[in-house]
Amino acid sequence: MERLPGFRDFYPEPLPHQEAWSADVRNYIFDTWRAVARRYGFREYDGPPLETLELFKAKSGDEIVGQLYNFMDKGDRAVALRPEMTPTLARMVAAHARNYKKPVKWFAIPQLFRYERQQKGRLREHFQFNADIFGETDPAADAELIALLIDSLRALKLTAEDFVIRLSSRSAWQNFFQTGLPSGESTPEKENEFCQVIDKIEREEPEQTDKKLKALGFSFDQVKAFIAAAEPTAELDAILKNLAARGLDGFVKVDYNVIRGLAYYTGPVFEAFDKKGENRAIAGGGRYDNLVDLVSGGKVDLPGLGFGMGDVVLTELLKERGLLPKLDATLDAFVMIEDEALRCESLRLVQQLREAGLTVDYALTPAKSDRQFKRALESNAAHTARLERSIAGDRVVKLKKLQTREERTVTVAEAASCLSRSKQE
Repeated sequence: MERLPGFRDFYPEPLPHQEAWSADVRNYIFDTWRAVARRYGFREYDGPPLETLELFKAKSGDEIVGQLYNFMDKGDRAVALRPEMTPTLARMVAAHARNYKKPVKWFAIPQLFRYERQQKGRLREHFQFNADIFGETDPAADAELIALLIDSLRALKLTAEDFVIRLSSRSAWQNFFQTGLPSGESTPEKENEFCQVIDKIEREEPEQTDKKLKALGFSFDQVKAFIAAAEPTAELDAILKNLAARGLDGFVKVDYNVIRGLAYYTGPVFEAFDKKGENRAIAGGGRYDNLVDLVSGGKVDLPGLGFGMGDVVLTELLKERGLLPKLDATLDAFVMIEDEALRCESLRLVQQLREAGLTVDYALTPAKSDRQFKRALESNAAHTARLERSIAGDRVVKLKKLQTREERTVTVAEAASCLSRSKQE
């Protein structure tokens, strides 16, 4: 049986082949994301992977349906696997906004699904670090979110030489669009079309972009001049000063090439990019002050902002930079059972060591000593532990440190503490 195209199997290290995806790498990235988010005071949430199709159409319009895994369920409901987490989050926040003090700072690591063409850095499923803030309009919230993104990447050993946060503003582009057209010609539909053109400006030929802009009443030269000026708005200036106070300004630059094509963004937007330009955007996000109001049908009006960072591009980037740590499985001890008469007591020792928080394995069935020792080496065990009878008839444990082959004898009661101390050395 073959797995579906665009989906992944995750194997424990060592990997069966070079192209296999590592469950250990995934856990390393997830653990890092969680640790940094919690340092920033964010709380973890989750939601269902299956939602009503209408939820995603409400946020992104009918055109989103072509990118979804959607179907009619057995209750004759139109449903879809989530392609993103923000609509689910907005629904959850709208339902219980009164139960949480503001600002709400939440994060999640959902698996997301999109039925689209596979390419470098994009599959039909991926995991994503989502972090969002609700209930705060001040640019300090935008700066807090960008700082979280920067520190999440720094915690994975990426530096200012590896990535940059390109900061922009939908408000600035909205003002450019509205002041560039005669009164009455600016419509929400035209503005959205204009934003779509700007969003693709770095991926399309200049001639093609110029043609599209002229159809909307603008020229490529006008747009290029606006981008080149990179004049920060008041809100962008406040964000930059906030980040500078933290010593993080070296990771950020104003870049109006970024606009984020999704229509629901309302203010500052940003994307994290590989400085070598070899990968798709690492992360992206911005302010969406009207989404909760939209999802709740006007019942709850709560400003929001957030970002998403997928695991596919990030994993590829960390591999390219040689920043993934050695993640082979290790054991604190492998318990050797050489005397089958002591198996029950050896199992009791295994249990005691595990209850002490140590990683321990043993031979499930009788095996020769050399075979057990080989298994201990293959498992990267730090020690072997062997239960024996002392001359006096008591039970003792022989601990052998495999790196040095140093051996010592301890009581059963001392075994866990001895192994724990050795682990910390």
